[in-house]
Amino acid sequence: MNTYKEKLSILSEMIAFAKVDNVVKEPEYSFLLGVASQLGITQDVFDTLFEAKSEHLIPKTHADRILQFHRLLLLMNVDQVQEQLEIRRLHEIGLSMGLPPSAINQVLSVMHEYPNNVVPPQVLIDIFKAHYN
Repeated sequence: MNTYKEKLSILSEMIAFAKVDNVVKEPEYSFLLGVASQLGITQDVFDTLFEAKSEHLIPKTHADRILQFHRLLLLMNVDQVQEQLEIRRLHEIGLSMGLPPSAINQVLSVMHEYPNNVVPPQVLIDIFKAHYN
């Protein structure tokens, strides 16, 4: 499991991603709060991350990187609007985590084949596995 510092970094990155279009919509805030709850972060601490960023830490394992990419993908689609700025930023984040560009592109392409652009976890995992073999 992630350390407390890693959990704060996960949320801080997600909050920054939600702010990429200069507004955090209610569905995005609710989604982020749910992630915070799953990570065991209180709402008070979560709310402070909107003003004070946490230290950025890249997830250590490949599985954690894929999980964070999936969280960000879900966050991007929670309001059912995908702006080019968000797609570009998600692509950049995936690259900065060391994920294969071809896998990132494939995920961003196939998301439109699923209801609400929600790529099932197993499909996402299979895409990344295929690009590592």
